[in-house]
Amino acid sequence: MKILISNISNIPLYQQIKDQLKDIIFKGEMSEGDPLPSIRNFATDLKVSVLTIRRVYNELEQEGFITSQVGIGTFISAGKLELLRDSKRRIVEQKMQDLIQTAKTLKISKEELNEMMNILYEEDEQ
Repeated sequence: MKILISNISNIPLYQQIKDQLKDIIFKGEMSEGDPLPSIRNFATDLKVSVLTIRRVYNELEQEGFITSQVGIGTFISAGKLELLRDSKRRIVEQKMQDLIQTAKTLKISKEELNEMMNILYEEDEQ
C-alpha cells in the first residue's frame, strides 16, 4: 500500500491519507477483510503522529470503510464501496454537464464532442 503525503499541501495530512485509503479500496488494491497496519506502524511509516492515523481510522470506521477489532486489528470493510462508486460517478456526471453546456455555447456538435472525448480517452490509456 503506497500513500504519498505532502507537507506543503493545503489539504490536511489526515485528509490526504484518508482520501488515498478510500481510493485504494475503491480501486480494489485492498479488499474486504484485508488488514491495515497498526496505528503505530502506519504513523511510523508515514512519519506522522499516531493521533493523525487514529483520526483517519476513526473517520473511515464511522463512514463504514473499515472495521476495528480490539486486540486483533483493523480491516477493510467493503460496505461503502458502492456508495463511493456512486459519488464518484456523480462528480463525473456534473463535470460532463458543465462540459456539454460549454460545448453547446461554443456550437460544438455532439459528434465533435464525442470524437474529442474518444481521442483524449484513448491517449490517456497509452
